[in-house]
Amino acid sequence: MASFPPSIPSAVMPSDYSDAWRQIHLGRLLGHSMRRFDARVMQLMAHAVEVPLALSNLAARDQVSAAHIHITRHLSLGGDRLTDLAERAGMSKQAMADLVEQCLAWGLVTREPDARDRRTRWIRFTPTGLGWLQAFEAAVAQAEAEFRAEVGDDVATVVALGLEAYSASSGKPA
Repeated sequence: MASFPPSIPSAVMPSDYSDAWRQIHLGRLLGHSMRRFDARVMQLMAHAVEVPLALSNLAARDQVSAAHIHITRHLSLGGDRLTDLAERAGMSKQAMADLVEQCLAWGLVTREPDARDRRTRWIRFTPTGLGWLQAFEAAVAQAEAEFRAEVGDDVATVVALGLEAYSASSGKPA
């Protein structure tokens, strides 16, 4: 049972009121789970043989954040314009431009002019970036397998189906 500051009259709050829901509601659990999953993926990336040593060291020292993973998740194999990449990742163009600059410095991506429109630049994976992408795929697969082992196949399947349905919905209440 929660205790309330003296400024809240006891008549306003029932004596059996509990605020435990604030710690265990679905949104909070999803957030914790996502952070745990992403941290495990980064841990696996830090030890992946496909990842160049410099990038492994960055991942091991937590220099590669979940924000950097947006490029890994959202950059198409054929490349994208910065505007499209930012939109797909749900980020501002400026924030994505900053991430692209870091990934350029790390050798994960290139930025090339568009032959049809010189004002437009295409962001593409380098061979190093494609190796990073393959290591990311393997790390995600292993983290998912660990999740399945921890909660069981049936629960993992239900969670995956539920999250897929929830994320695909319009977000408007029924």
